[in-house]
Amino acid sequence: MTASGATSSDARRDVPARLECDVLVIGGGPAGSTAAIRLAEQGHRVAVLDKARHPRFHIGESLLPANLPLFDALGVGDAVRAIGMHKPGAEFVSPWHDRAQTFYFADAWSKSMPSAYQVRRADFDAILFERAAEVGAIALDGCRVTDVRFDDAGRGARATAWRDGHGSDERERIEIDARFVIDASGRDTFLANRFKSKVRNARHNSSALYGHFRHARLNPGQDAGNITVFWFEHGWFWFIPLADGTTSVGAVVWPYYLQSRTTSLETFFRDTIALCPPLAERLGDATLVSGPEATGNFAYASNHVRGPNYLMVGDAYTFIDPVFSSGVMLAMNGAFEAADAVHAWLESPAQAEPAMRRFERAMRHGPRAFSWFIYRVTNPTMRDLFMAPRNTLRMKEALLSLLAGDIFGETPIWRSIFALKVVYYVWSALHPLRTWRATMRRRNNIRVVGQPMSGSA
Repeated sequence: MTASGATSSDARRDVPARLECDVLVIGGGPAGSTAAIRLAEQGHRVAVLDKARHPRFHIGESLLPANLPLFDALGVGDAVRAIGMHKPGAEFVSPWHDRAQTFYFADAWSKSMPSAYQVRRADFDAILFERAAEVGAIALDGCRVTDVRFDDAGRGARATAWRDGHGSDERERIEIDARFVIDASGRDTFLANRFKSKVRNARHNSSALYGHFRHARLNPGQDAGNITVFWFEHGWFWFIPLADGTTSVGAVVWPYYLQSRTTSLETFFRDTIALCPPLAERLGDATLVSGPEATGNFAYASNHVRGPNYLMVGDAYTFIDPVFSSGVMLAMNGAFEAADAVHAWLESPAQAEPAMRRFERAMRHGPRAFSWFIYRVTNPTMRDLFMAPRNTLRMKEALLSLLAGDIFGETPIWRSIFALKVVYYVWSALHPLRTWRATMRRRNNIRVVGQPMSGSA
């Protein structure tokens, strides 16, 4: 298994013009590769197609402790550890509090998930994609699915894909006949776009600009690998140290702020960093070595997650916000559930519907668990709670478990999470003017760019 360079899929250059498989997986990111690995290990004929060639750049480099058991179950644990930067916790820095607060995963409710890793996604995704090939899936990168047609009985599908000609301008057309389709196309949302089922989340809206720096100043000792979240006036920054000595830095901002740019993207990025003095200090001797890039980050969900012989997993179904690094964990956990559901659909029709319902519950539960906090992460009351955490009724332990991604097992965190929400609402009520101003400001901030301002806060 390699972390860079050619994947094993490159060795299979002679692909027939027509493929038959049990499951077609669209997208070879964490969700798609995970589902392909699981299904191939269960003996199914699987084809996983990715439009890009691995290794390819992707943001989302910070993993959660809940990812680690999934890596071991997939047989990639050692490979991920070899490329990862050890991450024992998460640091939050608030200019309104003039201090930092570090949360350690080892202090969570369950002590079974004490740390995680930061990874270069190009290497990480390549490890998973190659693992899918190793266990028997047909893994084709540089292969874009352009059409899927489902039969009326809901028992089959035919897809058309085009594969790059390995350095030439030629493309190979491939027809794939599959019994089931998993859409793991990420934010391309292949099936949601086809079915016109993608709905913008009216409760959240953001944009991001990001780049990679060398020689950023890290925290000392064991905290060197911690992710740091810096709040600032227009949103928040991520600061993610990586094992190769670079640091990923990104600003998640309200769209209107990004639209205000009148300079080059690099100048705008540097000027934005300057608005956050604690981050600017960390980057005082650093050199920008890649980027910056900018992207829309708006939240969305499909109005359904499955059909007669297809389902959507990961960002192909929903995207919220990267603030708590939940994306890869939710995608991979959803892919485990998806593989179990599809296996039942293929092998045990009587068990298919219960398995599909379990998959659907998992897909809805994860984003819902994180979104309450995500919608409020820039609220001054939420900043107060994060910067002065207390463990009354085990609320801090429960929050740490949520931040670790421990939300699908039996760890009994939910009463304490409910208590934390009650404290949030009481604290907000005790500061009515600040709460009203924050509410009005957020309402204006999440408006679609070009929409008139409402009120004045």
